[in-house]
Formats: sequence, C-alpha cells, structure tokens
Amino acid sequence: MSHAPAPAPAHPAPTPVVELWNATKAYPGGVHALRGVNLTVDAGELLAVVGPSGSGKSTMLHVMGTLDKPTSGTVRIAGHEVSALSDNRLSALRARHIGFVFQHFHLAAGRDAVDNVADGLLYAGVPLRERRARARAALARVRLDHRGSHRPHQLSGGEKQRVAIARALVGEPLLLLADEPTGALDTASGEIVMELLHELNAMGTTICVITHDNEIANSLPRRVRFKDGEIVADERPDSREDGVTS
Repeated sequence: MSHAPAPAPAHPAPTPVVELWNATKAYPGGVHALRGVNLTVDAGELLAVVGPSGSGKSTMLHVMGTLDKPTSGTVRIAGHEVSALSDNRLSALRARHIGFVFQHFHLAAGRDAVDNVADGLLYAGVPLRERRARARAALARVRLDHRGSHRPHQLSGGEKQRVAIARALVGEPLLLLADEPTGALDTASGEIVMELLHELNAMGTTICVITHDNEIANSLPRRVRFKDGEIVADERPDSREDGVTS
C-alpha cells in the first residue's frame, strides 16, 4: 500500500531585524517623544524614517539602535528583546548587529582612514592585524581603498562620510542606521553617499536612514513618516500609502 509523501516542512519566516510593539518614550515634564509606535523592519530593507524636528525620529534612532530603552512597549533587535538584556549583553548586541553613521562623521583626527575604520571592531575582541585587514576590505567596499593612509583633514566631506560608513560596516552588522548622512555635505557629495547606500543595500545590508529631507526620503523604497511621536504613514512602492495607527 503506497502512501503519499509527507509534505515538506515549511521554512520558518526569517526573524525581523527590528520589531517595535506599542513602544513609548516619555521624559520628565510630560514630554512624549514616542507614542505607541509599531514598526517591523525585515532583513534587506532600505527605508527612511522621516519627519520634521521634534517629530520623534531621533528618539526612534536611539531606540532602534538600543542606545535608549523605551518607557513601555517591546523592542526586539534580531529577535532579542532589549528590555531583557543587561547593559553588557546590550552592548554586545549593539556591537554585533548594529552599525551607526552620523551627520558629523566622528572620525579621530590623529588616525588614518584604516585605523578609523578598524576602531569599529575595538569591542569585538578582534586582533589588531585582523582589524586592519578587515578595515581595508571595508574601505574597498566604499571605493576608498586608495585613501587608507590619509587622515581626516586630508579627506573631503564626502570621503569622511564614506570612511564613517566603512567603519559602521566593518563588523558586518545586520542593521545600518544612518542619521542625516548627507546633512553636512554638498549636493554632489550627498548624492554619492546615497548612491553608495543603495549599492550596499543591494548587496544585502538592511539600512534605515533617519532624515528630515523629503527628497532623500522619497528616493528610498519605504518611507516611515513621523509626526508628534507617532507614525502617520508607512509608504511602500506596492501601496501608495499605508496608514499606520499608533
């Protein structure tokens, strides 16, 4: 008697890189920077968190980057619930899974590009020779391998930001958080940086750009719009506007 073959086991859905469920952030004096925010970011996404000053997007950066914990609600990064982690484990999670790019680069003036990038691995227990080898590979990814021996004062603004991006990528994080990455750059340099972010995303890096610039936001495939601590729209190419209630 023949039996039908057993169905193949279903593959579990991949764990989202970021999950926020009803996340709030309140400060003394009754200031609510986040009001019941729900957001899921899947691996491989490229999105903007966009809104005017005071909208809550900078608080979102800190919460998504585990630099700050929510007052209430749940935040998971790569499946790990942030509130359940000790400070040491939280630091390890951040070092392993999250890369940061800031508007003003934060490069060490007395160190060349290779060592500035290698510093991104300082807390990962990687030996110096390997740190530098991986730093040179990361600089090649941002097309700056020919500038590895140059110090920040010898680099243009766009090159400094690309060094900062290489530093954020050297640990191969799941998530790259870019806070106003073109804010200190001229238009041409800013366009190069945005092209680079698109290229890195095409190679698999999950990238979230925090910005007040609607032109930049509109160039990305997903836009999460903030106002008064709430998500007021979540726009994707396959849906003109996906309203999100917070």
